[in-house]
Amino acid sequence: MSTDTPSSADQLLIDHAHRHGFTVTAKMLEVWRSRRLLPGNVPGGGLGRGRGSTSTPAPESFDLVLGLARHAGRGKRPADVALLLFDEELPVPEQTVRAAFTAAVDTLTVPGDDDPDTDPDQRLDDLADHIADTGLTMTLVPARARRIDEGIARLARAAGHTWPPPELAAFDENPGPSTATPKDAALTSAAAVITGTMSMEDIGDMLRAMNPTATANPIASLVETTRNDAPEAADAVLTEDNHLALGPVRDARDHLRDLATTASLEDLARAWKATERVRQWALDLSTRVEEELAAGHAGEAAREWLMSRFTAAPALLSTLKDRDWPPTQHALDTLMLLYQLGEFRRLDQRIPGCQWHLLATEGLLPPPVREQLQDLIGRDAPLAG
Repeated sequence: MSTDTPSSADQLLIDHAHRHGFTVTAKMLEVWRSRRLLPGNVPGGGLGRGRGSTSTPAPESFDLVLGLARHAGRGKRPADVALLLFDEELPVPEQTVRAAFTAAVDTLTVPGDDDPDTDPDQRLDDLADHIADTGLTMTLVPARARRIDEGIARLARAAGHTWPPPELAAFDENPGPSTATPKDAALTSAAAVITGTMSMEDIGDMLRAMNPTATANPIASLVETTRNDAPEAADAVLTEDNHLALGPVRDARDHLRDLATTASLEDLARAWKATERVRQWALDLSTRVEEELAAGHAGEAAREWLMSRFTAAPALLSTLKDRDWPPTQHALDTLMLLYQLGEFRRLDQRIPGCQWHLLATEGLLPPPVREQLQDLIGRDAPLAG
């Protein structure tokens, strides 16, 4: 069909956009359909006597055309446009949404991806050599978080307190700062992507590295001592070499791709909104702490910050590290949250009655994540009295 003269059905969409202040052409409609962002018109009956047939826009096309007019444009990637439409709860075709989430996973690359059949152990050795040769590092504590940590420490010392609090050492079997370097962190993270798992020692060390000014880290200690402190639980969730494995051990990106294709759209939407709230929580908390520090007083925000630096550090620090948050990263964060929630539920199957009410403790998880786990937290709540 020529794009110069729109069909009567397309003209309805063009006129609809015009009434809302947007200029849409037949060529634009054709491009959006070729990218599976807009459904085709619905065929109607024939007009008879060789005059062709009628068609009407799909009902959802009217809202989609307005969304596309807002977001689509020269240089905009179709996957990003699809995710922006999804964010506005517009009825973008399901397969297009899933393809956009899958494309987000494909942006997560690791050196050596071009030769995936390499022996896993050899690949990890090659990866370590690559990181050593290129100087690849990973920023665990962004500058803004470091400044807040230093500000709290200054106020505490000015008030006559020893900082960090020495009493934390009583709750840590291995007190002391992490020995992991930025290169070590890069290798550990890349290896976790490739293998889809991490050892409990590496998890503990990463938690310590995310809070390097703390001389003791009780949460990291709990992770590191799982095998000794809870041997029955450890046998249910850890491999012989002390790696966490609640599901099939494989490339983490394969798990995320599976979620992109199998999770319900409702679950994807719920997790999408939750990651948005997690990011806003982290930014708001940082601002509130900075305001307290500027006023020379460490109050409620500082207390929440200190708790979160031990327990919710990954979500807090990753938010502060990335000033921009493009749709692709939002989608990747969404899938990682869904995977995390799934891991909690798989853990519940392995160890029923896992004291899930502890997740309701303030500061243990970002509040939006706790909301996603209310089914676990609620049914495991301790009985009153």
